[in-house]
Amino acid sequence: MSNTVLTVARDEWRYWQRSRLAQSVVILAFLLAIASVWVTHTSVSHSIDQRQHQQAESEAVFEAQPDRHPHRMVHYGHYLFRSPPPLGSLDPGIDAFTGNAIFLEGHRQNGATFADRKQASGLTWLAKLTPAFVMQVLTPLLMIVIGFGVMTREREAGTLEFLKVQGVSPFVMLAGKGIALAGAGMLILLPLFLGVCLTLLDGAAVVPALAFLASYVIYMAVWIGIVLLVSTLASSNSSSFGSLVVVWIALCLIVPRIASNTAGVLVHSPGKLETDFAVLKQLREMGDGHNANDPAFKALKDNLLAKYKVDSVEALPINFRGIVAQQSEADLTKVLNDFAEQQMTQQADQAAIARQFGWLSPMIAIQNASMKLAGTDLENYHRFLREAENVRFDFVQSLNKLHAEGMTLEQDANKYKSQAAKKAATVSADNWQILNDFHFTPLPPTQRFANSLLAMTQLVISLAVVFGVIFYAGRRV
Repeated sequence: MSNTVLTVARDEWRYWQRSRLAQSVVILAFLLAIASVWVTHTSVSHSIDQRQHQQAESEAVFEAQPDRHPHRMVHYGHYLFRSPPPLGSLDPGIDAFTGNAIFLEGHRQNGATFADRKQASGLTWLAKLTPAFVMQVLTPLLMIVIGFGVMTREREAGTLEFLKVQGVSPFVMLAGKGIALAGAGMLILLPLFLGVCLTLLDGAAVVPALAFLASYVIYMAVWIGIVLLVSTLASSNSSSFGSLVVVWIALCLIVPRIASNTAGVLVHSPGKLETDFAVLKQLREMGDGHNANDPAFKALKDNLLAKYKVDSVEALPINFRGIVAQQSEADLTKVLNDFAEQQMTQQADQAAIARQFGWLSPMIAIQNASMKLAGTDLENYHRFLREAENVRFDFVQSLNKLHAEGMTLEQDANKYKSQAAKKAATVSADNWQILNDFHFTPLPPTQRFANSLLAMTQLVISLAVVFGVIFYAGRRV
């Protein structure tokens, strides 16, 4: 039986060798895959070097500033850059849309900027030609072009009944055709395998990398099953091709759009302007950290006077303005973090709803599995935002501490009266050595693998359902 299966597969391969269309499609798919892997890997490697250089340069420029008032350095700010993870060269995920740099400064939480997609040209389809896009969207379509007639061609030529009379069962036919399609699929997946090997050399963790490759093998098997199933059920080549194109449009284009729209409707997320106004309204009730005489800081003032047993802020051993700046930044950051966490929760809820559509579309399932394993999904973007905010708060509060301890209140209050007074209200540039080396890393490998299990399960169940239906359909051929 196994020999017969392989004979059917070899016969299909020989047919493709004689077909210019099949040859062209296989060559095109292979070239697209290998070109996307090479171009994206080269681009990401360049981005990593560039961002690491920019990060080091940003830190050097900050630390090279002259003697200044600490609060001027709070507003001078600092940049953080996020380098893509190794598997990001195969699936950039949402990183191309969310930005890769954040400007850190006092009193504000800025969003990530310099998104690659926003800086791309109008040829957006070229910007999306990543290995993930090729494998998730284009390869299924190319597999349809190759295999839409694997069974209908036999039926139209009258050879199907002849083979059945010769003792070749429909299941042997289906197995042979499936192996033939799998051979073409593995050829197209070969560049992705090479790409995974490159990411391992670049430092990618083994478990996510192998799971990443396995998820695409399962996804390819799902589409091979879909092509085989429709070709088995269709009565002619034209109906098979038309039906498969409709299935591809539904699974790869329509259902993902429905998923995102449904998530947006079920979980409302306020717009930027609405959120900004809500933040400003709450911040107005907290007092102005630039005004030490603001009534909002009366309790702080009274506590300090009682603690140091003095009668006025001028008699305090520390600069009251710096203490106010510290307290104000802490209160402000709590408000900003509350709003940021609320927004991130809403985004996570929307993503969770959209992920459930992976039960309907293997395209959504592979997209989620791929991004989670690569470390380019929403959770890792939120991780970057939280790490950036921790860096921002630490460096701002370090400068506020210098403000409180590096000068007296009198020096601070009189800094604009003369050049000498201005110089007295500065601290040494040696104090700018407060920045720690920043290097963003995605979630740990085991966590990324665990996060991908739902999507992997969706793929496996899709595969089981498709081949279960093929088994049922094969009994009726």
